[in-house]
Amino acid sequence: MSEPRIIKKYPNRRLYDTVESRYITLADIRKLVTDKVDFVVVDKKTQEDITRSILLQVIAEQEHEGTPMMSQDFLAQIIRAYGGAMQSLAGDYLEQSLKLFTAQQAQLRDRVRSMVGMDPMSSMSSMTSLAQENFQRWRQMQDAFFKSMMGGGTRAGEEHQE
Repeated sequence: MSEPRIIKKYPNRRLYDTVESRYITLADIRKLVTDKVDFVVVDKKTQEDITRSILLQVIAEQEHEGTPMMSQDFLAQIIRAYGGAMQSLAGDYLEQSLKLFTAQQAQLRDRVRSMVGMDPMSSMSSMTSLAQENFQRWRQMQDAFFKSMMGGGTRAGEEHQE
């Protein structure tokens, strides 16, 4: 496996791609991510790895433009998760949930493409079906997670019925 691409962040807040020998923008960073290019962003002055910080800036920019992916409530819940005993577990859970969602999306797309010869993402009804299927699978995974954390109890926010 090759070394990750080095992006240097200068004190003037500009990002410099050492492979292409040019200054780049957050949009270019987003393109590297979507193209699955392995990279590291390093602060030129301190040599500190600031990749996570730059990725958060890309997310903030994406959330600001167009239709946001994350609701205000979701963002507030993430903020509340910081500093708690379950912080690491919550982060792992969100990461695994998104990986599962992405894998299921790819599987469904491949399945439909092999059956009908078209990309299901081009059809709104296919997207709705995909979202419903993924939500149900995510809900099952969430239920199992909370049951294991609560010793077999109910999902958070649900009352016991007697």
